[in-house]
Amino acid sequence: MNRLINIILVARGAEYQAVCRGLKQAKCNQQKVVAIPIGINNIKRYLEAIPFGQPQPQSALLMGLCGSLTWQYRVGDKVLYQSCNYHDRTLVTDESLTHAIWQKLSKSVALANSVTSDRPICLASEKLRLGNIYPNSVVDMEGFAYLQALQKRGVAVAMLRTVSDDLTGDIPNLARAIDDKGNLKTFDLAIAMLQQPIAATRLIKGSLIGLKALQQITAELFSS
Repeated sequence: MNRLINIILVARGAEYQAVCRGLKQAKCNQQKVVAIPIGINNIKRYLEAIPFGQPQPQSALLMGLCGSLTWQYRVGDKVLYQSCNYHDRTLVTDESLTHAIWQKLSKSVALANSVTSDRPICLASEKLRLGNIYPNSVVDMEGFAYLQALQKRGVAVAMLRTVSDDLTGDIPNLARAIDDKGNLKTFDLAIAMLQQPIAATRLIKGSLIGLKALQQITAELFSS
């Protein structure tokens, strides 16, 4: 699979570390992995700064965590995107690359459509509302923007994520915990979690399960 996927993009921090652990587990030491900011702010500037090298990669896999908008997907589920929506626009992932990943992982992943949000979706009621608008969907904060930007460069893009929160309850409001450069502000995160301890417990448990699933699916995908 590392011959088909030139580069992996994954949100910096725990998600990036989980993917790197999965690659190490698969003994895939040559795969290029780039840590990207959380969210869609300044994406054009950031992509221009990525050391893609020469020649430019022909394919990219976007990985990380996501939230479920439907009862169909629960915490720990693994999803392979077929399309990504942002407001009224929809883009599809590369059919050939997605199919190749599906062939390798079909027993482990579900095919899903996704929605990209420019802010964290923390309330289960809001997830349910979005799920009624966008059926068979999960939500993330980077997908559409990177899919659009990379496709404009002629790069084939697939997206593979694991669910870390679902419709069973709320998680803390994380809007103030992410700065405009896509960094997680640990102090603001701690305050948000202290203000909503039950939601914080759900966030921590869901994140740990989602990260473990992310490591597992990475190892499975890149195992020989």
